[in-house]
Amino acid sequence: MRTYIFIRLLQTIPVLLGITFIAFILMYLSPGDPAEITLRAIMNTDKPPDEAVRELQAEMNLDKPWYIQYTSWLSRALSGDLGYSYQTRRSTVEEISRAFPVTFLLSTIAMAFSCLIAIPIGILAGIKQNGVIDHLSRGISILGLSIPDFFLGIIDILFFSIYLHILPVAGYKGPEYLIIPAFALSASLFAITLRLMRTSMAEVLEEEYIRTAVAKGLSKPVIIRRHVIKNAIIPVITYMGTQYGWLFGGAMIIESLFALPGLGRLFVDAASTRDIMVMQGCVLVFALIFVIINLCIDFSYYFLDPRVREDNAL
Repeated sequence: MRTYIFIRLLQTIPVLLGITFIAFILMYLSPGDPAEITLRAIMNTDKPPDEAVRELQAEMNLDKPWYIQYTSWLSRALSGDLGYSYQTRRSTVEEISRAFPVTFLLSTIAMAFSCLIAIPIGILAGIKQNGVIDHLSRGISILGLSIPDFFLGIIDILFFSIYLHILPVAGYKGPEYLIIPAFALSASLFAITLRLMRTSMAEVLEEEYIRTAVAKGLSKPVIIRRHVIKNAIIPVITYMGTQYGWLFGGAMIIESLFALPGLGRLFVDAASTRDIMVMQGCVLVFALIFVIINLCIDFSYYFLDPRVREDNAL
């Protein structure tokens, strides 16, 4: 187990370096001078003084070659220094620390909606194929995939906030402000999870070892609980784990729609003003989230799939 964990941790190092390098190159090649754009916003003018632009370029290391800029940022990031926002003059770590809890709660609530509803329905649909629940689940999944999350968010605002007056419209003053956004964000995830769980259950029920268990006289509830669900949920865990990471980045539109001060909105605001330190810090956090989630998925395989334990034992 220790060797398995150690190997997976080593594999994350080039992944993180690759993601940060690609993100840096894309920011470096994007049009517009970050120093000039920053001074335009600060001075409220279309043409800031050239001397001020050059001073800020030197402060932001923009007057140096790209590889020096990247290595300088990377060395500071390894020591926990992500720079500061040139718009707000606050530390990037402080900006991310204030925004991360909102996005974390939003993504977690959206994931909980999908897990608690889609998985049980998918299990029932897979067991009772071509039944009422199965047909109903197919219709729900198609509907969930067809409706964009921002459109569903607008519909939810009209229904729950304006007509029923039971949930707040926008902003963030507590967890209750995340219910509507999380529901809108979870629509496509719910639909695919439901369909995947149903398909995986149907495939596992056709396996030879399930027929062997039936021939041995095991009852259907025991077979489903001990053999079918445990094996059928592995691809679902893989998908949901990956999508949990995507929720953090994909929450940009929802956070902007509902005026939530999360990571997605922080990145969008930083991108609009070319606040490169904040942008790079957000990309690093998104990359870390993906890596940690993938590690958790790999570790879950070790306990759920005996073949993984056998391969590592060899």
